[in-house]
Amino acid sequence: MANIHPTALIEPGAELDSSVSVDAYSIVRAGVRIGAGTRIGPHCVIEGRTSIGRDNRVFQFCSIGAAPQDKKYAGEPTELHIGDRNTIREFCTFNLGTAQDSAVTRLGDDNWVMAYVHLAHDVQVGNHTTLANNATLAGHVHIGDWVTVGGLSGVHQFVKIGAHAFVGFSSAVTQDVPPYMMVDGNPLAVRGFNVEGLRRRGFGTERLAAVKQMHRLLYRSGLTFDEARAAIEALAADDAQEAAADIELMSDFLAAATRGIAR
Repeated sequence: MANIHPTALIEPGAELDSSVSVDAYSIVRAGVRIGAGTRIGPHCVIEGRTSIGRDNRVFQFCSIGAAPQDKKYAGEPTELHIGDRNTIREFCTFNLGTAQDSAVTRLGDDNWVMAYVHLAHDVQVGNHTTLANNATLAGHVHIGDWVTVGGLSGVHQFVKIGAHAFVGFSSAVTQDVPPYMMVDGNPLAVRGFNVEGLRRRGFGTERLAAVKQMHRLLYRSGLTFDEARAAIEALAADDAQEAAADIELMSDFLAAATRGIAR
């Protein structure tokens, strides 16, 4: 392993592709698997049943795969899965899952994870997300694809944040955030929908109009939650095929919301 610094400690039982690099004073413990092209910075500790995919970059002073901060944890063989092409900046802490949930904490592909981000046990993060400095995700949180969580924001345990949502700086996220919405504050409030982010991702006129209509039904029409859900489901019969997947995504999210939605 020519890319392993002489001061790094790779325990027997760790599985590293021959193209992995590990910088000075980092520790990779038995049971860890790291895929091709991934780079581990100096002074990192990677442990537990942790698998890291291809072409990730982990910056210095990260703790990856430590036991969950859960008093019920009794050493069960739980896991942490990290996908491909993620950037994980300094001082991040990602914990293993727990037996009380899926037993896996998961970070998907192509995520931009900034310094001091915490992923607690059983967190599920999708793809193409941005988690800014000091974003803290409590246990069992689910984050959809293309979500942005602003710096110094805290997400309460069991909260779900839908795809393409935007959480502003220093927000206290205690309820589920529907897809496409823009929220911030403490207490949390919905400020609109993430129109600029959607445009950057290539949403056309019809899809933007459908998202705008769903936002209006949820937050501007005076409907109850159940009435708004029914009205959004009804859009599927009338709307253009281009927006059908967006309406289905919103309908499925609202049907599964367990903590109430941010208002």
